Formats: sequence, structure tokens, C-alpha cells
Amino acid sequence: MTTVRLPLFPLNSVLFPGLVLPLNVFEERYRAMMRELLKTPEDEPRRFAVVAIRDGHEVAPSAPGLPDQTAVPERGPAAGFGDDPATAFHAVGCVADAATVRERADGTFEVLATGTTRVRLLSVDASGPYLTAELEELPEEAGEESGPLAEGVLRAFLQYQKRLAGARERTLSSGTELPDEPSVVSYLVAAAMMLDTPTKQRLLQAPDTASRLRDELKLLRAETAIIRNLPSLPASELTLGPTSLN
Repeated sequence: MTTVRLPLFPLNSVLFPGLVLPLNVFEERYRAMMRELLKTPEDEPRRFAVVAIRDGHEVAPSAPGLPDQTAVPERGPAAGFGDDPATAFHAVGCVADAATVRERADGTFEVLATGTTRVRLLSVDASGPYLTAELEELPEEAGEESGPLAEGVLRAFLQYQKRLAGARERTLSSGTELPDEPSVVSYLVAAAMMLDTPTKQRLLQAPDTASRLRDELKLLRAETAIIRNLPSLPASELTLGPTSLN
């Protein structure tokens, strides 16, 4: 079992491998994390782990965007996550590689990172200025029939997107090069669909690519059927480009 210890950044959203994550970092515990990441040489990856916060737990006040003026007054690396922070987070997350970590004049940070590898949360350490975690890297297995499933998911996603856009906007088939690697398809579609966090989390932690694609096919067919029966919907800007989780 390959394990790694990394800084932990909890969010109220799910990060997938290959997807872009822009962050505005305001809170001190995450500022401390970014200051530490800046000490890493530029030719080495500046890695941290992103985990989704379970429903019913306090959302990290800095995640992502403007500071939350209603944030709990307690301070420290585990503020808002209870006595055992590990129970506040979903067990499977994603490593993020920060390509850009830019400190502003007021001490806040602008960060642009990309999801790389899925990881399982083994333990959380709150003894430092920010949370760190012991993580097990999760390999991505293809599963059976991932290739044909990916083709089916792309076709279904195009129909889904067309329904959302009312067929009046350019769709992905218009001048956009679609991915053909099944795992890439599975993650991009999972990130681009309009799904709640628990459903996205379920897709992230699927046992293999084929299982994720099968789940997505069911979701796409169900969502497209619902949209088809609605009288009208505003045009969507949904694309398969880099996805902002802000």
C-alpha cells in the first residue's frame, strides 16, 4: 500500500482528476498551507489533498471564494470540523497540484491547481497550523467494456447538454475535440453534470472506470428525460472545458 502525507484542504465540492480548481484563500489555516507550499521548488509539484465535506458539517469558511462573515469564532486547523475531523470528510478525495500560488498584498492567495490522483483518507492530523492527512493512493482500474461505455456516455452527454441549452447554442460536437480515454471521459462528464455533492462523490469513488461510466449513463438518461418534460430552461454554459469549482 502506497501512502503519502499531504496538507488537507476540505471543500464543499468534489475535485476530479484532470479538472482545474481555482481557489481564493482567505482563512489563516489555509494561508499557512499556501505559504508552506511556496517553499517547494518550482520544478517540483506543490501538492495538497482536496476532500469533500460531508453534509451536516460546518463548511470551511474559506472554501472557495469570499470569507464567510458568519463563520464559527473558534480558530485552529480543525475549526468547524469537530473533535475528530476525519469523520467530517468523505473518505475518498483527490490530490491537487498547484501550478500557481500567488500571494496578494493583503496576505490572501490566488491558487490555480489541477486534480491528479484519487486518494483514500486514512487519518487526519490537527497538531500543526493546518490539517494534514495520511493518504492511500487509489489506482484507476479500467473495468470491463470501459471503451464502449465511454462512447455511450459521450453520446448521452451531448444529448443532455443539447437539452440543457435548448439546442440553440453550439454543442460539444461543434469544433470541440472530444476525449477518447475512458477514464478521462468519466471524470470530465462527472464534473460537468449538474449533480449534488453526494452524487459527485459517489462517482469519484467508483471502484473502476466502467462502473463510473455505467452510473453516469443512468444519470444522464434520467436527467435528460426530466429536462425533456420541462416546459423551458435557461440556456446553459456547460462545457467540457476546464471546470471551475468556485
